[in-house]
Formats: sequence, C-alpha cells, structure tokens
Amino acid sequence: MPKHQTINQALALIFEGIDQLRKTFPNRAFTIDGRLVGDVGEVIAALEYDIALHETSQPDHDATSTDGRNVQIKATFKEQLTFKTIPDYYLGFKLFKDGRFEEIYNGPGEIIYKRYGHRKGIGKQLLSFPISELRELSKRVTPDQRIPKRNL
Repeated sequence: MPKHQTINQALALIFEGIDQLRKTFPNRAFTIDGRLVGDVGEVIAALEYDIALHETSQPDHDATSTDGRNVQIKATFKEQLTFKTIPDYYLGFKLFKDGRFEEIYNGPGEIIYKRYGHRKGIGKQLLSFPISELRELSKRVTPDQRIPKRNL
C-alpha cells in the first residue's frame, strides 16, 4: 500500500474516533492539535472519579469534586506529566493505546510543588515531571487527601 494511502486511512480512523468521542462527550472538543489527549484524560476522570468537569476548559482546574475540591487533570501517553500553576488537587494518568489507563498521581498539588520547589519556573511555567517519581509521591498521599473514585 502506498504511504500516502496509509496516512489517509489512518487519519480517517483517527477522525472517526474523534467524532465518536465528540458525540458521546459533547462538552469536550477533542481537537487533534493539542487537546485530544487532555480531553480523553478528563472524560476518563469524570467517569471514574467523584468529580464534575467544568463546562469549558479553565486554566488552573478542570473539575470540582462533589465535596468542593478543585482538580486539575492531566494525561499522557509518554513518561512525563505536566502542570503550570500549582493545582489544589491533581489527577495524573498514563494512557495506553488499547484504552487502558493507570492512575499515576492522585492528591494535593502542593506535594508535587514541595518535591520540585527547587526547579526554576515551578508554578509559573509548564514543567514536566517523571511518571516514576509522581507514582512514588502518590504512594505517600493519605486516603482523605485523594479524590475518591465513583461507586460503580
């Protein structure tokens, strides 16, 4: 098969998937150029955790838990997660091509800030944090500091 035809078919499948996501979750744009992974992470969080997504994207927090906590949600297919401002609470996910996901971090943003407070630009610039270290930080978070999962 010619490479151009492969690109055409692959993009058609991607956009078919985006159309399905938009129909099911109309409050998210799922734009391929920057928001797709984040929007997928947000809807996973809304399905799995006791939160309500904001109707439109906000700069510092994406959702509010039922007990009133502000939550920033990040997702990646890579080995690092990001944040710019220090969120009240942070949910970070690693996504996999087969649709599975792993919770990497669930807890106060302040814990991440304290660990990386020495980094230039923390709280002001978009910075990346290794998944392996965030996973370890999350192990120290007490249950009352976590965003609870939904009772499914």
